[in-house]
Amino acid sequence: MDQAQAALVEHYPRLVRLAYLVLPPSLARHRRVLTAHSLVQRALPRGRGSDEVRPLPAQRRGGSDAGAAGHGGDGDGRGAGDGDTAARQEGAGDAPRGDAYVYLTARVLRAALSGERPRRLGPLRLRPLPVRPGLFPLVLGLRLFPRSGGAYELALEKSLSEVSGAARAACALRGWEGMPDEEVCRMLGSAGVEDPAAALAEAGAIRLPAGSKDRPVLGPSEFDPCSLQARPTDLLKRRQHRRAALAALAAVVVCGALLGLPGGTWGPDGAAAPPYARNPVAEKALDPGALTRVPADAWKESSRADFSAWPARGDLTRDRGLLRRALAVWARPGGKVTVSVTPGTPAGPPSGPPQLLYAGRVDGARIVLLHDGLRVARYAEPEGADGGGAVLDMARTDGADTAESGALVISRSDSNVRYLTAPWVSKAAEVDLLQPDDDGRRLSREDDGVLTSLTAPSDRGRACHRWPGLLLSTSGSTPGHSTRRLYTDLGELTAARITGGNPGKKVHEATGASVRSRLARTACGFRMLVGSGVRSVNSWKFATQTLPGGTLSATWTCTRGETWRGEGARIFTGFRRSGMEPGEQAVFNGRAVNTTACGPRRPHVVSGTLWKSEAGNWYVLAAGSRKVTSIRASGGSDGPNGTAQGRKLMMSAEKDAKVKLSARLSNGEKLGKRR
Repeated sequence: MDQAQAALVEHYPRLVRLAYLVLPPSLARHRRVLTAHSLVQRALPRGRGSDEVRPLPAQRRGGSDAGAAGHGGDGDGRGAGDGDTAARQEGAGDAPRGDAYVYLTARVLRAALSGERPRRLGPLRLRPLPVRPGLFPLVLGLRLFPRSGGAYELALEKSLSEVSGAARAACALRGWEGMPDEEVCRMLGSAGVEDPAAALAEAGAIRLPAGSKDRPVLGPSEFDPCSLQARPTDLLKRRQHRRAALAALAAVVVCGALLGLPGGTWGPDGAAAPPYARNPVAEKALDPGALTRVPADAWKESSRADFSAWPARGDLTRDRGLLRRALAVWARPGGKVTVSVTPGTPAGPPSGPPQLLYAGRVDGARIVLLHDGLRVARYAEPEGADGGGAVLDMARTDGADTAESGALVISRSDSNVRYLTAPWVSKAAEVDLLQPDDDGRRLSREDDGVLTSLTAPSDRGRACHRWPGLLLSTSGSTPGHSTRRLYTDLGELTAARITGGNPGKKVHEATGASVRSRLARTACGFRMLVGSGVRSVNSWKFATQTLPGGTLSATWTCTRGETWRGEGARIFTGFRRSGMEPGEQAVFNGRAVNTTACGPRRPHVVSGTLWKSEAGNWYVLAAGSRKVTSIRASGGSDGPNGTAQGRKLMMSAEKDAKVKLSARLSNGEKLGKRR
């Protein structure tokens, strides 16, 4: 290594001239000069362990050897080998041939000839890559080129440009270095030339300019890249390029400043759309560092046990990139984001920094749950997708109490659903609502509160053989009278709470035997509530009626789904006769939307149906809630018409009769229902 460095410093001009002569003359002279210097400077081995070229034997000092290829000239000139005497006038043949110098010469030749050596890719031969200068030497604002020569130099340059690089290398080694043909072939072979003999023959055929007998073959100053002239570059273009560079730099600085706000800590927005406004308050809401994080045990001392008391859980709560993408997508979801919003839920960004409920990995996805006091937002992206295929779900949760903030859906597929439970939940089980005696299958819960999968309700087809419910037991430190609550999945982000009892009096949890028995006959009707933003479901029995014949009876039920937005409630009534087979569902004979009937503000309902007796006779049956005093049936000229005092009606009818029912309450108010 030290010997190679010493040889390079001592013989630097010779090596640079050799590289300059071998490089393609098609290169501009400025670029050719810089490339020659760069190749020589990079010829130094990188480490002491570099493989070395075997030293060539010492050159024989015979005059006949130096001009062995001189037979290629004719009457107008002579071959390149005839310049041995001239070369010696420049001191070429007296160059020391140490191993280090030979090694550097081979490396310089190999690098200079690489631009003409085809690349191989298996059996294929690809076009060679052009030789490019390295980073150094670097010259700005100047053009460098050797001194201009006369007609002799121009003719010699033209002759060298008509042969291959290997031939130029052979000419330089023989005419400038004074090597015999055998040594030239070995040097060319070390430099990677495939056919050194052919290169040597091509060099011997080079025609030198006429009248060059007493001139050195390669000695003109035109071929000396260490003796240079300097001229400026195009000043006008340089000024234009400088202005363009300054403008581009200013644009980069401005864009970097905008992307770095605030504090230069924000990352990519992932699937979010481009920002449309800059507002300090809105930007603060999108800062992951400003998220509200509730301590793990804060719910035990909190005066409120709702979503605001949920701690931040999950293994990715410190992943600022994920949290940043979740906040940005919530504020401005891009076109490729799948967005689901519960009816009546505002879809805008949070007004301030929201509360972090969960950030972790669930079922091959990264999930983030956020709460801003009014809504819960769920952001999900496939693992390793960097925001691609993102999903955003939002649900309204204002006014949620302890019972209604028991669980949130964290992952859902076509047949399974997983919940994140409140911190005060101690046990969880999956029950079949169609089986009143089902105590449930115990669901294990991870340390971060995520439950194992349970079956999701199916709303496809008419068959209803199972309807799953979620039974949660709360810890003793939770406020409230009941420690067990029943929920179901109605396609929303929040689990819908199930209750029973007359809404005009007092509703209770749907965990008792009577409510579970009623749910076993009416739970399939929950399909009418899916996707409507239901907050809670209450089912109760409002009447019992003896059927014609006196051997059977019927139970009338009303089920009401309350929504988070307060309006748009849905109700449906059911008619179930005694003696039905186990698992057989009630007949859902009436429904209504956006009504106060069957609810706490107006716990009144009237419903009717056409019923066929065992004898084959058809009847109009109707029943009302407790405060109904009379029911009237109006079937027109071809249908049944009549009024029944009390809250039950039974009247003969035709099979396809259409009847309008109305009722009077004890205070004179009128109820109406069309069948």
